[in-house]
Amino acid sequence: MNRSSGARLCTTVAVGALSLALITGCAESGSDDAKGSDPASAAPAAKALSAAELKKLIIAQGDVEGYDVKAPDAQFPASKSEVQVDKAECEPLAYAMSGLAPGESAGDARNMATEQKSPTDTASQSMQDMTEGEFEDAFSDALSVNMTAVGLSSYDGDAAATTFKSVSDAIAACAGGFTVTAKGAEQKVLKVATEKGSGTGDESVAFSASMEMEGQAAPGTVHAEVARHGGTLATYYTINMGALMTGEKYEIPAAVVDAQAAKLK
Repeated sequence: MNRSSGARLCTTVAVGALSLALITGCAESGSDDAKGSDPASAAPAAKALSAAELKKLIIAQGDVEGYDVKAPDAQFPASKSEVQVDKAECEPLAYAMSGLAPGESAGDARNMATEQKSPTDTASQSMQDMTEGEFEDAFSDALSVNMTAVGLSSYDGDAAATTFKSVSDAIAACAGGFTVTAKGAEQKVLKVATEKGSGTGDESVAFSASMEMEGQAAPGTVHAEVARHGGTLATYYTINMGALMTGEKYEIPAAVVDAQAAKLK
């Protein structure tokens, strides 16, 4: 791969991932971590938190060691009106993957946690001095950073449990994929599969989504999780651009999930 093709690939991959609204993941149908077969009926009535209250509860800079935390940039959809899904039953997944509330919430807040990257041995080298292999390694390594969109949304009564169930149901219903258009860019999700959730909160469910990547033969995989803490849902959506290019495995950072769960106790 030459230098110019590398830059083009970086741009192509970024745009492909951005259309799922993340910037700039088949086991059983349902999660082993979801507690109870009917969360809507089991959950106690709750009073929704406001956006201002959620803003105080969402992770912020200094809450997660080794991560920079700040508000998502303008490449994220600002609202659900900027996200269209070809299958209505898949909307909760598309919203969670955009850092948006998966249901009709009374309040919401979101931030982005980006892994801090340590310089590599090749970082100080001039591109002209690198061999082709060194350039490819440095290029993918520079992009191998976990970026996690974290969202909080709060609901009245048992709506949080009902919304959580809609996410769990959607993982099974949308196993064959769906198409989402975010901020005018179309992205095809080829497959959705259940993953092991963190077990945080009252119940949690996680999934992976394999999606088409422009300029690449193999699909890329992203990871998401939704956890219910009483009447509040926490959503996590992690993408690693370098791993999408190389096919290496990655997951939602436990440190980010644990830090957010701790603030919701």
